Amino acid sequence: MKTETTIQGLSASLSKARSSRKTIGFVPTMGNLHEGHLNLVREARNLCDVVVVSIFVNPIQFGPNEDFDSYPRTLDQDSQLLAEVGCDIVFAPSVEQMYGGQSRLTNISVSDITNDLCGAQRPGHFDGVAVIVTKLFNIVQPNFAFFGQKDYQQLAVIKQMVADLNMPIEVIGVPITRAEDGLALSSRNGYLSDEQRQTAPAIYKALKNAEAELKAGQALADVIANIKADLVANGFEIDYVEARTPMLQTIDQFDQDVVIFVAAKLGKTRLIDNIQVAFVV
Repeated sequence: MKTETTIQGLSASLSKARSSRKTIGFVPTMGNLHEGHLNLVREARNLCDVVVVSIFVNPIQFGPNEDFDSYPRTLDQDSQLLAEVGCDIVFAPSVEQMYGGQSRLTNISVSDITNDLCGAQRPGHFDGVAVIVTKLFNIVQPNFAFFGQKDYQQLAVIKQMVADLNMPIEVIGVPITRAEDGLALSSRNGYLSDEQRQTAPAIYKALKNAEAELKAGQALADVIANIKADLVANGFEIDYVEARTPMLQTIDQFDQDVVIFVAAKLGKTRLIDNIQVAFVV
């Protein structure tokens, strides 16, 4: 496995694959990898000839009071894990390599579907995601790109951007990887205290209860209210609990497939999760 830290070095490493028309799979990450990230790499390995993983903590998707400075940087550990699951090239550029020394005057914004959910709670976040993903897509030029469904809104934003800008890339969403107790794996889980870690799976339990309630015929509004009550009872501070269609449109009754989204804090740690419930006539 190679590690490249410059755009020029990565292009050189990929030149042979491109000239021989090998398929390139790409997994963009911010590092501090867990089993969820590794499952993305495994999916890429199964489908593609060459697998590239980027490790870059992107400053422009963090808000002023968020955890950019303290976000864990674990490149050596990450590289070892990636080698074990068949990654071919790690791209680990510096901020200077990605953004240079001049002011950035170009922005990329996907409207409408970024207005609420995490978009409302984290202003500018998805613009930062759209910019860095576009830059990485231009640098890597993959055939396939793999993203986790835990960040469902992010996945929808990227799919919309790729479609709108005619990027020749197939974006593949990979199901959420969970711990045995149901907690969605996330790099931020490491911020939880031992006690909070025991409480955190209550989010997924509430979502599974909601799924059962919907299938039993309970009204969607009541199901959402029950999730909120469960989370508050377990000590969460709720950012939002919302229901949307799979295309992120608002929905007020369970008459089609629905995705239920949760964002809530335990102490200072913000956790997100979602579940999709199929509507069956």
